[in-house]
Amino acid sequence: MGSLDIDHSIGGFRVAQADGTPPAVTIDGDPPGKSGIHVRRLRFAGGAHYRGELPQHVFFLQLDTPARLNCQLAGRQMDHVVLAGSATICPAGIDASAESSQGLEVLAITISRERLALAAAQAYRPGANLVECFSIYDVALDGIAQMLASEASFGFGNGPLYWSSVADALVEHIVEQHMTRPAAAIRGMLTPAALLRVTEFIHANINQPLEVETLAGVAAQSRFHFSRVFARSVGVSPHRYVMQLRLQRARDLLRDGRKTLSEVAYATGFVDQSHLTRWSQKIYGVPPGRLRR
Repeated sequence: MGSLDIDHSIGGFRVAQADGTPPAVTIDGDPPGKSGIHVRRLRFAGGAHYRGELPQHVFFLQLDTPARLNCQLAGRQMDHVVLAGSATICPAGIDASAESSQGLEVLAITISRERLALAAAQAYRPGANLVECFSIYDVALDGIAQMLASEASFGFGNGPLYWSSVADALVEHIVEQHMTRPAAAIRGMLTPAALLRVTEFIHANINQPLEVETLAGVAAQSRFHFSRVFARSVGVSPHRYVMQLRLQRARDLLRDGRKTLSEVAYATGFVDQSHLTRWSQKIYGVPPGRLRR
């Protein structure tokens, strides 16, 4: 990375322009709640430098004219020209760095490990990993990212349902196009078949109490072993996974608009309406009434 000392941190990676000052941040979007996705638009003048071991997954999308970058990802190095509209994929936990002698503008999308692991699990691909990439041209990824950036730039004016649906589309696309497809069961992980059985059981009994012992039985495992491998495979505890599915089902019913809030809470296994409200505030940042169309 040269001799430049970078002290400015954005989203877990250290960044600087040619003169060592931070880049201009023209979009800094973090919606209410815990969506697990953050959008920033960064403008570097005269040159760009960033590096770090990333705590979250980061997608850098080149926005303006082509730029020559010297990049390192997980010990591999490439000196290449990055075209406008192309993306660099940096999985969480790897060492990543890049520098350019010219100014550039990028869109940085950070996604939490939990959010992407949950999306992979719901696609029945436990243990799938995000694949690092120096440069890839993905029209769909670029389009969805631009939608998120536009929404963030206008203060999330289209509401939590819009952000949620676009964010879901982003992670689903990433799981499908940019994550590994394990050919065999991974040691210490739930098999896709076991996760499918558990998820289908939760959906079929979403309005009932769902204990860990019951889910472990569906997976044909002991409670202790199930809890451990489930968290390792899905990124969250079995209880957190159940609550995530309950909340998604509640969101769908609220969109439909034919049930009252108390009826939605009952139909999705929440203790009562206030219990649903607490989870809606936690994940979406708004009460459930705001999730109606």
